[in-house]
Amino acid sequence: MTESFANQPWLTFITFAPLVGALFIMLRRMLTGTGEDGTVAPEEQAQVDKVARWVALIFTSATFVLSLGVYALYDPSIAGYQLVEEVPWLGGGINYKMGVDGISILFVLLTTFFMPICIMASWNSVKSRIADYMIAFLVLETLMIGVFCALDLFVFYFFFEGSLIPMFLIIGVWGSKGTKEFAGYSIPSRIYASLKFFLYTLLGSLLLLIAMAWMYAQAGTTDIPTLQQVDFPAGAQKWLWIAFFASFAVKMPMWPVHTWLPDAHVQAPTAGSVVLAAILLKMGGYGFLRFSLPMFPLASADFAPFVFALSVIAIIYTSLVALAQEDMKKLIAYSSVAHMGFVTMGIFTGTEQGIEGGLFQMLSHGFISGALFLCVGVVYDRMHTREIAAYGGLVHRMPLYAFLFLFFTLGNVGLPGTSGFVGEILTMTGAFKFNSWIAFFAAFGVIFSAAYALRLYRAVIYGKLEKDALKAIPDVDTRELVTLGVLMAFALYLGFNPGPALNVFSPAVDLLIENYDAALAAGGAS
Repeated sequence: MTESFANQPWLTFITFAPLVGALFIMLRRMLTGTGEDGTVAPEEQAQVDKVARWVALIFTSATFVLSLGVYALYDPSIAGYQLVEEVPWLGGGINYKMGVDGISILFVLLTTFFMPICIMASWNSVKSRIADYMIAFLVLETLMIGVFCALDLFVFYFFFEGSLIPMFLIIGVWGSKGTKEFAGYSIPSRIYASLKFFLYTLLGSLLLLIAMAWMYAQAGTTDIPTLQQVDFPAGAQKWLWIAFFASFAVKMPMWPVHTWLPDAHVQAPTAGSVVLAAILLKMGGYGFLRFSLPMFPLASADFAPFVFALSVIAIIYTSLVALAQEDMKKLIAYSSVAHMGFVTMGIFTGTEQGIEGGLFQMLSHGFISGALFLCVGVVYDRMHTREIAAYGGLVHRMPLYAFLFLFFTLGNVGLPGTSGFVGEILTMTGAFKFNSWIAFFAAFGVIFSAAYALRLYRAVIYGKLEKDALKAIPDVDTRELVTLGVLMAFALYLGFNPGPALNVFSPAVDLLIENYDAALAAGGAS
């Protein structure tokens, strides 16, 4: 492999490749003829929709293949940033800069891996404005990849905030039907959920922008690797930490700013829920590791007990709330909040096991929670309801589905042999080293997760097949089997062999901890 080949802007290629597909769909739609009344003939529209589906699948698949090529160029033994690209952008030290390290590279792969699955999951379930839907997902993929590759504060902010827009549209336009009473008005539930999602995340991000502007004024640069070496005053670190925390905590989401997530999951189409669970929630944890710990180490140490308290409350409280849910999507959504509590708990221990466990938990949660939402989508596409009470006895008609659903349910519980076990045991080991009481209370979340997950499985799968509507329900088709089977294979592989992922994380995590401990020692903290 020649050096010139390795020095190509591969991160830019994989980041913006989906946009090429979006432009292709837009061009195809523009070339579609319309009648005298300005409408498109049904047969023409069907052709546009068919092209949109295939273009989205081809470009997301091609982006995944390109990302595998990028991973082949990446050296896991190196702790620093690799494949770095930098060109002038806004001037004054603000450049377009991209790069990856052990903390980000696997999340790039996770993003590109899931997008073809999301397109396949939407193949038949989305009935209206299909071209627009595919464009929204392609644009969203570009923005999500950009978040994990950006090495400039304002480039990161552009991608981080930009991802709100297509997700807002996916929930608001293609979300579920139904209405909700709000302030004396009856509004579509999907509009309520999309506005709640947008406003929650936007409020936190405004504080983030103010903090970034102050950092630029003080340091004279927005280069992330440079800022990670800047010794900000202890007093300023606390305010900066709070500003960044406000944005990342909402995105995770952490208790008590998690309430937008269940509404967003319930109203989003299946693929929208998969993207939320598998990728978008990980941006908050990634932000803590990219910014909070390395840039504000003294503040991170001071606020660690506060984060532990919120994490333990999230693990226990949202698990109990999940136990009371009657909507399958809401139950899994609250489960996601509980699992993200393990992530934040592990990250702020500042230990190798805790941080690597938090990273692994985010990776594992992507496969398992994403698959659970796909499992809900399978029966929703057939029955058009997510109410647990509407099901029962599906094992008699859908034995293959029952097997797949059982695997991901046990993975969500953290059964040894699944990827969910590795992340939980590592984060709890890190927490135990930091404070045994934190690990003790967090362990209750494991017990409660078994309660709500197995309750859901028993109610949907077991029992007599008494409901007439279920007596002709078909088992999973080939498309559904392929998507769920691939996710099952990855969850099993990581469960039995977590080494390859941990080996990628390890050098970057070791460097992060080394700098973090050195900053605490220099600042007189412990």
